Formats: sequence, structure tokens, C-alpha cells
Amino acid sequence: MISPLRQMSRLLARGIALCLLVACNGTDGVKPTGVLELALEEVATGLDHPVLVTSPSTDGNRLFIVEQPGTIRIIKNGQLLPTPFLDIRSKVTRGPEQGLLSMAFHHDYATNGVFVVSYTNINGDSRVSTYRVSVDPDIADGSSEIIIVGAEQPYSNHNGGHVAFGPFGYLFIGFGDGGSSGDPQGLAQDLQTFHGKILRMLVRDDGTATVPAGNPLVGQPGSRWEVWSRGLRNPWRFSFDRLGGALYIGDVGQDRMEEISIRTAGQGSGRGSNFGWNTMEGTLCFQPATDCAPANGGGLVLPALVYTHADGCSVTGGYVYRGLEIPELDGSYFFADFCGGWVRSFRYLNGMIVNLVEWSALATPQITSFGEDARGELYIVSATGTISRIIRK
Repeated sequence: MISPLRQMSRLLARGIALCLLVACNGTDGVKPTGVLELALEEVATGLDHPVLVTSPSTDGNRLFIVEQPGTIRIIKNGQLLPTPFLDIRSKVTRGPEQGLLSMAFHHDYATNGVFVVSYTNINGDSRVSTYRVSVDPDIADGSSEIIIVGAEQPYSNHNGGHVAFGPFGYLFIGFGDGGSSGDPQGLAQDLQTFHGKILRMLVRDDGTATVPAGNPLVGQPGSRWEVWSRGLRNPWRFSFDRLGGALYIGDVGQDRMEEISIRTAGQGSGRGSNFGWNTMEGTLCFQPATDCAPANGGGLVLPALVYTHADGCSVTGGYVYRGLEIPELDGSYFFADFCGGWVRSFRYLNGMIVNLVEWSALATPQITSFGEDARGELYIVSATGTISRIIRK
């Protein structure tokens, strides 16, 4: 057993490393959790590789769980329903970074019944589609699919796949750089592809979608007008703060660094941003130094927080806590590492990372995602088949 003093020393050592990596950027290191104690409350087990949990914004009684093989399950009033809400296993290719990867509910879901899914099809290519609920609120209409975005995938990794509705009801779609190692085709910076990008679209009440006129590349020839921001390696999970609309992106690194990038509403929540890949990996030049744009005023957005692979291997982005049950956490952004199993949080104030904390009681193996319910309470999703809610101990 590790003594409390030794455990604190480890946490402080991690904090010093993090502080050095982000040039301190206002942080005061990874701190022990102090007086507030958190715990995990198990809400579901035995799931088939869950990768997301979410809810419609007005639905306080149900949680929707995305299972990577191609099903969406419902926990209703604390019970896992036996029949899937949606089953598209016949359409999905399952791989380590493939399958049914995400879902999001339209902001007017209560009236139009429209939701969005992201998956890799049987050819291994990415598809983002809308579906509608059936007359049974616990069963989707499997015949209602409308494909709104598609992307051929050159490799089976870095397919990204996250979808989320953000400020003003727009749909944001994340794609990885297409895979392999080092983005060999330079797709993350290529404005003619969706790879390594976040897209923004307007989803209508009938499930069709269009490009908003305010997107940064609209009208520019030789570019994809859906693109909202670029230069990402694999934005597996991103989210918008419910209060203020800031965009938080967990972008998986190559060999050296994992990163969290943040764009506030005042910065356009990522509009037109270039997050640097594959010129930069985190705060380091990935390409030769002569090509490293930030050193030459290249206008790339550097991450707000990074950590090295001495501390993990794959960041899992999360959410800013805006629930009511633990008011001390208000404004804290939670994130994790898939390999390290640790869970940390910080606040982002005036462009600086503050109150960086590691929550040892929340450590969980293989964290694929966090989740947020209608009330703003947070959940941890483990590939081992478990969904747990973060609670006060």
C-alpha cells in the first residue's frame, strides 16, 4: 500500500511536470483533492464496449449508452432496457477505433425526434447520419437514416467520430487525421478534406442538414465549406461548456504529448482555428524546426494543457461540470487518460489553467469517454463495460 505522504509526493511530481510543459500557464500543479471527496456510483455493468453516455436536454429519466459494435442502449429510471434504442450492427465495421462511435440529440429533440450518430460503415468509411425516434419513445426508427456527411478513411485508426450540438443549436462533427502515423498525407491541414477537422452544420427538423453561412470557409474555392477548425490529430472527445459555450478538445497525441485545447466564445469557440497538427505535437515541433509555424508567427493555436507519455498515452476529453449536486465543482473541466486510468480536473480562468487536481478515487481502467446527463451531472464510461456517475462521497 502506498502511504499518503508518498502518494502526495507522486501527485506533486506529476503537477511539476505538467506545469513545466505548459510553462506554468497559471497552474499551481496537480494538487491533492483536499476536503472535497468524490466517488463513483455504478449505474450499469455488462455493456458491450460502451464509448459514450448522453441524454436529451429535457429528459431527466433516461441515459443513452452508445456501444461500439453498433447499438444504443437505454437506462430508464435506473434500469437497463433489454431492447436497444437503435441497432445498426449490420451497417458497422468494428475495429479498435471503428464502429458506432458517438451520438447527439438535436436541441429540439423533444418536438422533432431527430438525433445524430457517427459510425464507420462496412467498408470502414465514416458516416454521420440523422435518425428519428419511432412512435415508441424508447425505440428509434431504423429506416429513417439520412446520411449528412461521409468521409473515406485511408486507414482504420484516427477515424475520430465525435458529434455534439453546440452554441445556437449547430451540430459539430469531429474527424481524426485519417490514421497511420504522423499524418503521412498531410490531411489535417488540407482544406479539401474532412480529416483532422471539426465541422459545423445546421440540422433541420426533418433530419436534413446544410452548411451555415457563417462558417469560415464559405465561398472559398478549393475548400470544404463544412470545416469549422483544422489541425487536429484525433479529437476523440470534445465538448462545449453549458455556461458560455467555450469549446474544450481532447486531442490524442503521436509519440510524445497529449493535449487539451480550449477556445472561448470570445475566440469564436474555435471558428477558423488551426490547432497545429501535424506541424506541432502539443507544444513541440513535430515537423523540422524550420517548418514550425508558431516559432515564425504562424498563428497556430497552442494547447491550454499538455502532458507527456511518461504520464499516459491517450487523452480522453470530458466536460465542464455544471450540475447542481456538487456545487464546489462548478466550472471544473474533467478529463482522463485511457492508459493511465487517472481522472483530473481544472478550471480555465482568464486564459490560464488553475486548480489542477487529480481525483484518485475516480481512477478507472480504459476510460473511453465521459458523459453528461440532462441535469449536468457527469459520468465515466469504461471499455470494460461499466458506466459510473461521479458523486460526492
